[in-house]
Amino acid sequence: MNETAIAAPSHRKVIIASSLGTVFEWYDFYLYGLLATIISAQFFSGVNDTTAFILALGAFAAGFAVRPFGALVFGRVGDLVGRKYTFLVTMGLMGLSTFAVGLLPSYASIGVAAPLLLVGLRLLQGLALGGEYGGAAIYVAEHAPEGKRGFYTSFIQTTATLGLFAALLVVIGLRSWMGEEAFADWGWRVPFLLSAILLGVSLWIRLQLAESPVYQAMKEEGETSKAPLSEAFGRWRNLKWVLVALLGAVAGQAVVWYTGQFYALFYLEKVLKVDGGTANILIAIALAIGTPFFLVFGWLSDRIGRKPIIMSGLALAALTYFPLFGALTGAANPALAEAQARAPVVVSTALDECSVQFDPVGKTAFDTNGCDIAKSALAKAGVPYTDGSLSDAPGLARVSIGTHTVDIRPGSGTDELTAALAEAGYPAKADPARIDKPMVVAILTALVLLVTMVYGPIAALLVELFSARIRYTAMSLPYHIGNGWFGGFLPTIAFAMVAATGDIYAGLWYPVGVALLSLVVGLLFLPETFRRTIGHRD
Repeated sequence: MNETAIAAPSHRKVIIASSLGTVFEWYDFYLYGLLATIISAQFFSGVNDTTAFILALGAFAAGFAVRPFGALVFGRVGDLVGRKYTFLVTMGLMGLSTFAVGLLPSYASIGVAAPLLLVGLRLLQGLALGGEYGGAAIYVAEHAPEGKRGFYTSFIQTTATLGLFAALLVVIGLRSWMGEEAFADWGWRVPFLLSAILLGVSLWIRLQLAESPVYQAMKEEGETSKAPLSEAFGRWRNLKWVLVALLGAVAGQAVVWYTGQFYALFYLEKVLKVDGGTANILIAIALAIGTPFFLVFGWLSDRIGRKPIIMSGLALAALTYFPLFGALTGAANPALAEAQARAPVVVSTALDECSVQFDPVGKTAFDTNGCDIAKSALAKAGVPYTDGSLSDAPGLARVSIGTHTVDIRPGSGTDELTAALAEAGYPAKADPARIDKPMVVAILTALVLLVTMVYGPIAALLVELFSARIRYTAMSLPYHIGNGWFGGFLPTIAFAMVAATGDIYAGLWYPVGVALLSLVVGLLFLPETFRRTIGHRD
């Protein structure tokens, strides 16, 4: 059958319907990330503050951990049954799971069952998202005319950011309307409960669509794959491109995405002590400025290729992350940057006595020696420090704050340390009057622009790498391993590195290292795909 003869909805309707549905699904998924600080207090209050936040990020990452499994399950269904019906199922699963988060009792009400139920719902969300993205991207790409796939699919690429932006607007609006105290107490549930309305709208929109013309042609001619999993991953000619896609593009894209949009938000709140409402507004402004560039780079990739844009974004991220986050510290919390430069903190101890400042089960009090007492207090206060050696004084921690020294021993308190930090100018919170908001927005926008470079063209590249018979399965797995594991675990890994080392910039080594890995693999092995055709016979 001639594919051009198949009746199909207008391209505009395809893009709008696919994109809006996906925006709502990302809204559901990212609400948790925006509210991680509040959720850590609601569901992980049985451990110390630093550990609670890292565990909350771990529960956030749990949704990402299962995304590859969702990709396998729903990718196979999408290649066997069709694109349209698969992402209808994933949408229903996502919406119902999100709604249920808004009804969960807190840790204070039901104890350890609360975080377990929360993690269970995050796992369901991750499974759903594992099947959603591939279906939406493929559906749009298989409708797009030749020479415009990068531009058309870039609308799908905006949906993750637009979903985050929509969630930000809802959160900001509710915080402003009801106040921080009421929002932290119960108002945080409202954005989750609103997902029931969005679910209904999304399902109605998606039900208006017909099947993809490429898939319909394969189905009518009996050319669909009977075993997409074994065909995609059991044959080296296909598996090698799955590996190249993962290591040479998606892993790097993922860490750039999550650094630029989520880690930056967490960094403002937890490290720089900017209040949550202000941090949300600043991120929202940067997203509003940067989001159109997904379309710009998608359009540009139709003219110069996908690979040069993605590789350039990875290179720029690796080169600029440390200076950009350093500048962000100076702009968002200048008092912290000044104190760090004027009176650096050094914790001198018998280093073999020190514990890693992370306890996932909440059983470690960090009070058996001076090192643990000092580092726990500094981590809780968000004060960066470096390690020194004091081998002749077991149990003692000597904290140098510029020229001032505080000795901490087992059983001693931290009042003197707290007073010395305040005297040296270390702030308990960022001073709203001193935040250079235009500079913060400019830095955040630069981070978002790096995201648009690596993410804007990648849907078209992944669709073009694989044949139509196994496209849903083959592209979904590397995408969701990259974004689910390499990207989704980034906040947890990065903050654990910061807590363990005392260096507020230590967490950046993770995205820089992964971006460099993808840059090297991509330059060596990733093919250019923008001139390929993607019909069912190609």
